[in-house]
Amino acid sequence: MARSEFILDPALLDVDKPIADIEAIREYNPQRHEMEQLTAILHEDLDQHACAAYKAITENEFWVRGHMPGMPLMPGVVMLEAVAQLSSYYTQKHDLLGAAMVGFGGVDEVRFRGVVTPGDNLIVLVKLEKARRGRMIVARFQGVVGTELVLEGCLRGIPIPIEAVTRQLGASKESADS
Repeated sequence: MARSEFILDPALLDVDKPIADIEAIREYNPQRHEMEQLTAILHEDLDQHACAAYKAITENEFWVRGHMPGMPLMPGVVMLEAVAQLSSYYTQKHDLLGAAMVGFGGVDEVRFRGVVTPGDNLIVLVKLEKARRGRMIVARFQGVVGTELVLEGCLRGIPIPIEAVTRQLGASKESADS
């Protein structure tokens, strides 16, 4: 893929010079432990609503042992989770949705074009196409390893109704206790 077709030129992104580390990501994203799918934020362009992050893929990822034994391939759903987390980080940091939490609303036109394995740095690129406050965000995304496009598509993010989820979890716990 020609560099001009990337959301941001991966050659300009340096994993050794992040602009935000995992602690800064945690200020905006609730995921913890094995569900944290970003290592650091590499770039933000507020004029174009584009951003980049990376996930350093290690032998210690929760999926390595079982997906697939002897040939560990990062599951596509985990790649999509990295995209969702970058989209959420950017949306929350800049209060584009006006929500306490952003959730996965869906993905469209997703294509997996390569593999991601331990030892790789998965660079995630996101460009917001639409942000409707209180309703949804729509973002184009790409995943890159080296100079190879491994993932692309469109993501929708929606506000998570925290109060309703909390009530539902409370009701589930009460019925389990009785």
